[in-house]
Amino acid sequence: MFIENTFNRGRSHGWIEVICGSMFSGKTEELIRRLKRAEIAKMKVEIFKPKVDNRYHEADVVSHNDNSIRSTAIEHSSQLLLLSADVEVLGIDEAQFFDDGLPEVCNQLANQGVRVICAGLDMDFMGRPFGPMPHLLAIAEFVTKVHAICVQTGNIAHYSYRYAPGDSVVQLGELESYAPLSREAYNDAMAQRRIDEKQQASKDQP
Repeated sequence: MFIENTFNRGRSHGWIEVICGSMFSGKTEELIRRLKRAEIAKMKVEIFKPKVDNRYHEADVVSHNDNSIRSTAIEHSSQLLLLSADVEVLGIDEAQFFDDGLPEVCNQLANQGVRVICAGLDMDFMGRPFGPMPHLLAIAEFVTKVHAICVQTGNIAHYSYRYAPGDSVVQLGELESYAPLSREAYNDAMAQRRIDEKQQASKDQP
C-alpha cells in the first residue's frame, strides 16, 4: 500500500505517482483513497478526468464499487495547467485516454511543487502500451501496479480482454464488454478470436 512521502509541506516538493493495471483491478478505488486522505489532511485537492469517460457520471470520478469523488471533466491535458492554481495534490483518472501532451504537463506540475497522481490502463485490449501511460510510467517517482482476478482461472489478471467487436482502441464498456484475464487465459482467448475471425472471413467470401 502506498504511504505518502513525508516531505516538508513548507517547501516546494512535487512528484508523480502512477497507479496502473487492467480493468477491474481497483485503480480508481486507489486513486480516490489517496485523494480523500489528502483532503482529510486539509490539502488543496483537484481531480480531473477525460470528457470521453462518462460511463458513471458526467463529472464525478466513480469506481466500479460506486466509490466517488467530485472531479472536473476536460478535453485536453493543457487545461490542467489553467485549472490547477494553488493546488497541492492533483488527481487524474483514466489517464490513458488523454493526449500525448499529458506527461509533459504532469512534469510541469510536479516541478511546480504539485503531487500528481495518475490512474489508468497500462495496456489496451490488444495488450499494447496504452496512450501516454508508458511515458508517465517512465517519469514517475512512484508506480503502483494493481491486479484484478482472472474470471476464467482465478489467477492474477493484468490483461483487459474485450468481448465486444471492433478495432477501435477507445471503446467504453463494463463487464458486458470486457473481462480481466491472466496471461494464459488471454493468449487462449486471442487465439480463439483469430480462428473465429478467419472462419467468419471465409463465410463472407462470395
